[in-house]
Amino acid sequence: MKHSIRVKIVSICVGVLVITLICLWGLNTFFLEDYYCAKKTEAFITSYDEIDDMLAKKINITQMDRTLQKIRDTNNIAFLRVDNEGWRIQQYTTSPSETKMLLDRLQANQFGSVAENEVKILYQENNYKIQKYFDYNTNSYYLECFGLFSDTSSFIMFTPLESIKDSVEISNQFLLQVGIVLLILSAIAIYAVTTKMTSPILTLANISNRMAHLDFDVHYEGNEDDELGVLGKSINDMSNQLERTISELQKANLQLKKDIEEKIQIDEMRKEFLSNVSHELKTPIALIQGYAEGLQELADDPESRAYYTEVIIDEAGKMNRMVKKLLTLNHIEFGQEELVMEEFNIIELIKSVVEASKIMMEQKQVQVQMLTPETVMVVGDEFKIEEVVTNYISNALNHIDYERKITIWTEDKGEIVRILVHNTGDPIPTEDLDKVWIKFFKVDKARTRAYGGSGIGLSIVKAIMDSMGQQVGVRNENGGVTFWFEMQKKK
Repeated sequence: MKHSIRVKIVSICVGVLVITLICLWGLNTFFLEDYYCAKKTEAFITSYDEIDDMLAKKINITQMDRTLQKIRDTNNIAFLRVDNEGWRIQQYTTSPSETKMLLDRLQANQFGSVAENEVKILYQENNYKIQKYFDYNTNSYYLECFGLFSDTSSFIMFTPLESIKDSVEISNQFLLQVGIVLLILSAIAIYAVTTKMTSPILTLANISNRMAHLDFDVHYEGNEDDELGVLGKSINDMSNQLERTISELQKANLQLKKDIEEKIQIDEMRKEFLSNVSHELKTPIALIQGYAEGLQELADDPESRAYYTEVIIDEAGKMNRMVKKLLTLNHIEFGQEELVMEEFNIIELIKSVVEASKIMMEQKQVQVQMLTPETVMVVGDEFKIEEVVTNYISNALNHIDYERKITIWTEDKGEIVRILVHNTGDPIPTEDLDKVWIKFFKVDKARTRAYGGSGIGLSIVKAIMDSMGQQVGVRNENGGVTFWFEMQKKK
């Protein structure tokens, strides 16, 4: 990250330290000497007042010596006092040469033999003066205070300024060396601290990035009690809310998509229904119309009139049955048929349907073989299951051939029982096996027309079993076709 918070914080802190060191260096270089002079000036004034007060009170010489010694040791001030004759009364110096220097400076100041460019007056009162001067002999600066005490004795107090200049240089060198070390250590320490501080921020940034890509599985797990902790908790709350909202939107979109697809499917089914119905009704209507017109021309032929009338009645019956089947199928597909779920013996139901079809079986010389147990209790809508069995047996009778044999048996599949109906005859083309459940689909249209089929029966079977949540199927085997459906066994 080019401009990370970590780099910015380290840069700011290091910059503050550098500026602080520069300020300290500038203060040392340009103001420390003036500050030192001001403090020494205060020391001179205090010392003068203290000594003058003792002289006014005529304090004994021993006590004054202790005071002067203290001033000397505490403030590094050399002191010399002389009487009106120039005799030394008291002195506190480090060497004879320093004593001679004090005498020379006192005389020079008293007699005004000091050049103006050598001194700078810092403070002045009626009885004394404090000034800074440069000594060309020693090439050094000094700070001195001279004047008169209240007993008319003369004095001079003196301290060198070279020591403060040396101190400034030493202090600046020390600041430079220590400052470099401090800068390095501070940079390392600040980098470590900011790394720990910015780690939660980087974590939150990563979480936000993943949220932007709709990944809500990651959550902030920090336990900080500061603003970052509050931010992390807020992001977690936002993530959970977004996940719920997006999930609800996805569900709503899926439902909307499903509704749209269902509407499209219903529209297609309606169009297909109208197309198929019009197609299926076209032939019987044409026949009825044709034979009805023929009746008008057969007024004197009772036999032909009877035949024509029989054809019209037969075609009208076919139309009636097809319309009823269409209505039944439509009600089942749109959930308008209420299921009555009950327990019953599926074997008894099959036998009753077979018995009802006995006359047709005898006419077609069909042999029925039932390979089933006496009792298989199932759960379902008995009335609708009877329609399923009736359609299967009718379909078998209409397509039977060769050995003219129908076989019915069951297969136990745990909680489910499968009922199978097999008829000998021509197999269904493999590509049409999945199409037999489609409304109005006919494998052999000519044959279907011959026995009056409408192509709706198997569609009704599929719709009934779908409404019960059960499976249906068809396969070619053993020189014929097997249709099957499954039922829930009684528990």
